[in-house]
Amino acid sequence: MAAEGGNGISIKPMEQFKVTPLFGDGDVGMFTITNVTFWLFLAVVAVTLLMVLTTRGRTVVPDRGQSVAELAYGFVYKMVEDVAGKEGVRYFPYIMTLFMFIVCANFLGLIPMSFTTTSHIAVTAVLALAVFISVTVIGFVKNGTAFLGLFWVSSAPLVLRPILAIIELISYFVRPVSHSVRLAGAILAGHAVIKVFAGFAVFGAIAPLAILGMVGIYALEVVVAAVQAYVFTILTCVYLKDALHPSH
Repeated sequence: MAAEGGNGISIKPMEQFKVTPLFGDGDVGMFTITNVTFWLFLAVVAVTLLMVLTTRGRTVVPDRGQSVAELAYGFVYKMVEDVAGKEGVRYFPYIMTLFMFIVCANFLGLIPMSFTTTSHIAVTAVLALAVFISVTVIGFVKNGTAFLGLFWVSSAPLVLRPILAIIELISYFVRPVSHSVRLAGAILAGHAVIKVFAGFAVFGAIAPLAILGMVGIYALEVVVAAVQAYVFTILTCVYLKDALHPSH
């Protein structure tokens, strides 16, 4: 993590994001079970435990697990309804699953010695591409060629419409990039900063300040873990709204 060599302090905060085989020390292949695979599986297990097992024996007076599940359900349902409208509610199960997976993966990454799967662009890119392809298909299935109205700004002067159409088209295809990079970048940056402070904590003179910094950044990362899941989900709702109602 940190070492003091001839040229000063050496801290390697990016080593925590290295993909390694879960068993053995060989190369990582297409079917190799890695630390990423393991923590992705744990995220799925966490979602299942929270949303299925805790609500299996539902009661009028909920226990803690049922209360958390119901709060999450109500929060995401209202988000979908407010942003995408009543028509978007039919896609609520997918959006709910997306939110719960991201928030569980983010919080699992805050456990010491764990692996933060959402810090890898390969993971967030798959999530973002799934959203991009899904809303595009929904847009064409529901609206047909009228979906192309999303790129045609009819309220703008006629001479500007072709230029704006090109800009809208480019911004549309950039969506999965910004959607995935935003989540991965925020999670990666926070964990890297924590690792830097942890590296300085081994040096007695500055250890108290480094530990204090770690506590502060960790508290911030708890907030970021929830906020980034919310941002990813609400952007999904916005994209869904565009697919359902494409005209400007």
